[in-house]
Amino acid sequence: MTDRYEAVVVGGGIVGSSVAYHLARAGVETLLADRRDEGRATDAGAGILSPGTTSRDDETWVEFAVEAVDYYEELVAALEREQDGPHGYTQCDLLTAALNDAEVDAYEAALERVRDRQARLGTPEPGTVHELDPAAAKAAFPPLAEPKRAFRSDDAARVDGREFEGALRRAGRTHGLRTREASVERLSVAADTVRGVVLESGQRIDAANVVVAGGAWSKTFASQLGVEVPVEPQRGQIVHLDVAADTEDWPIVSAFREQYLVPWDDGRVVAGATRETGAGYAPQTTVEGLLEVFEEVVRVAPGLADAAVREERVGLRPLTPDGLPVLGPVPGVSGAYLCTGHGPTGLQLGPYSGKLVADAVRGDGASECERFGVGRF
Repeated sequence: MTDRYEAVVVGGGIVGSSVAYHLARAGVETLLADRRDEGRATDAGAGILSPGTTSRDDETWVEFAVEAVDYYEELVAALEREQDGPHGYTQCDLLTAALNDAEVDAYEAALERVRDRQARLGTPEPGTVHELDPAAAKAAFPPLAEPKRAFRSDDAARVDGREFEGALRRAGRTHGLRTREASVERLSVAADTVRGVVLESGQRIDAANVVVAGGAWSKTFASQLGVEVPVEPQRGQIVHLDVAADTEDWPIVSAFREQYLVPWDDGRVVAGATRETGAGYAPQTTVEGLLEVFEEVVRVAPGLADAAVREERVGLRPLTPDGLPVLGPVPGVSGAYLCTGHGPTGLQLGPYSGKLVADAVRGDGASECERFGVGRF
């Protein structure tokens, strides 16, 4: 039995679900095939949306992240019209704190960087960044250690990856999207043209376009596509804590060691995450990784020392050598596209990347993907 679609999207995390949703919304007959690998990054990410306060200094990434986060509001409005379930997107504040004298220089550099981005990129929005005295910082996030310096950005947001993925799929189905929990064994390619995919069951699915959005597993199809897809898994271990307090209005906390605390409105604070390269496809927590997370929790917010552990999660992030995503058509293979390589910022960049690649599939906007093409490797 052979099914036929105009497009097949391989991989159904937040990135692949966004590609599929945008294709279906544009009237493209689309199948989303997802085998739901253990360790998918979508399920584990903290979902911080605040490119203006990031410590990353790669301006290509920062400018793209600003575009991606700006797109969220438009997309959320569409999802609220098109489906009835939760989408997991919430606007919030972000608190950056220097907790000792050694962090004050980094704090001042961070504040200068944020103000520079306000002037050049308009993010965070003017008037939304405020320095706080220690008492005000602790009032905003009561478990916090006594800070030396702190500033708050009122122009941040957070997103629950699982909920947002679900909203994209539900909205896509209202436009005719088909989804299938199935493993794609190989691509069907002939005469430098993609013809579809073959499932693990042996079933062939014909399609004029195939988008590989398989996260850390995307390089599976590199040999068939004749290109290098240098995406490797970076393991992230993250812990969800139960807090006996009303956490709804608490800000995200960042404190200069690439760790974070992300409060949610259900008495939960998410803490993490490790960034482990070379761990391979091993989606399990480790003593060393959890120790790193817990030590930073107690250092930054000693008031959380007696919090109960609700759950631990592990995500395998698809990391590229230059830390930038891989988007757009595959050179030399007509109808083949990539949408992967977002590293630890897939929840921030993924929905917008999905839109751009869907546009490219439809022949509208391939130029937007050129700066992130696979040909750069």
